[in-house]
Amino acid sequence: MTTNVLILCTHNSARSVLSEGMLNHLARQSGRDVRAYSAGSSPSGRINPFALEVLSNAGVDVGDFRSKSWDEFVGENAPEMRVVITVCDSAAEEECPYWPGSPVKVHWGYPDPSNTEGGDEKKRQAFELTRQAIAYRMLQLLALPLDTLSNAELQGHLNRISRS
Repeated sequence: MTTNVLILCTHNSARSVLSEGMLNHLARQSGRDVRAYSAGSSPSGRINPFALEVLSNAGVDVGDFRSKSWDEFVGENAPEMRVVITVCDSAAEEECPYWPGSPVKVHWGYPDPSNTEGGDEKKRQAFELTRQAIAYRMLQLLALPLDTLSNAELQGHLNRISRS
């Protein structure tokens, strides 16, 4: 059974997209039945080009990414999530919708690479470092026996990963 993971950030333009891309890419590479989605409470309507660039450079297919609202994941036809991860502090503080299936929720915060000062090379480096930090946590998530963990056990593991 597929483990669905929803990754949230306010604008769904950088950190949540990096997370969706890396989790899906790493899950495919490791043969894990995990599917990531990303969304935002106030989607910007565009993906940051640096996010697409660093994902593409890491071997991730970026053809289908789009900035979308978390409202797409609360309807009756939405996939049922096992895990909901917030990756920006503002999204973690927002009142989230009711997620069908009562998924496990965790906050894995990352500084916003979009706010990096300096030229394109500094921004590119910030995006790449954020992508690497996200990939590290996603690898830890994929190492868990997701099919056999109770929600309480999964919550404990995800909380520990948040401190790494």
